[in-house]
Amino acid sequence: MTSRRPLRLAALALAFSVLAGNGFAGEADRPQSDRPLGVVELFTSQGCNSCPPADEFFTELAAREDIVALAYHVDYWDYLGWQDTLSRKENTERQYDYMRAFGSRSVYTPQAVINGRSHVNGASRREVDGALARMEKSGEGMRVGIKVSRTSDRVVIDTGDAGTGPSDAHVVIVYFDPPQTVTIAKGENTGRSMTYWNAVSGIQTAGIWNGKAQRYELPMSEISKKKGGCAVLLQSVGKDGLPGPILGAAFIRKP
Repeated sequence: MTSRRPLRLAALALAFSVLAGNGFAGEADRPQSDRPLGVVELFTSQGCNSCPPADEFFTELAAREDIVALAYHVDYWDYLGWQDTLSRKENTERQYDYMRAFGSRSVYTPQAVINGRSHVNGASRREVDGALARMEKSGEGMRVGIKVSRTSDRVVIDTGDAGTGPSDAHVVIVYFDPPQTVTIAKGENTGRSMTYWNAVSGIQTAGIWNGKAQRYELPMSEISKKKGGCAVLLQSVGKDGLPGPILGAAFIRKP
């Protein structure tokens, strides 16, 4: 497999405005809990015969309130006879970006990237749970709080202070589809019927975080027009533009 060009996340034009100051009037609900245990990004494919166990395990992760679980369906196994119905080239590019960031020589499925810091076999419950626990204990978990709340017409995202460690990051919005059941008619998984959760359908950079508490606003219409859901990741980025550690994360719930 050959490397893809690095992913360049498009700016979310006119969707977010960064606001200074504290507090705002007219909250429609209270903010959610601000720190999940961690982020699991699964790179998977409907055409990979090693992926169904990882997809089944991912279903459990997606149901947990303390984990932000996102599934990136890639397209490089499509040549085996089945074109993944949820794959996107941008998902493949994100995985190749992680490959370069980790200094790896190739990509694979099922791969689970934990907190943007390391990768393990996405089908191994022991490896995924172990990585989450180790990072939480070592201070490599979600150390920056993110609170999401709503007014009548907008979603409000409040990020906390950096404290120690990396203090520059991108505010990344990840959109994902609602659960979809797919019957695979060709390829290595012929005859399987799988339900896929949180399949990523779009990634956009919404702003820059400089280590200080900051506020961002997203029109409610931007969320409501999506069929599935979305999450916000506070992810550091290297000078080479490659993804780095994820410092904070939260789901953006629909009303």
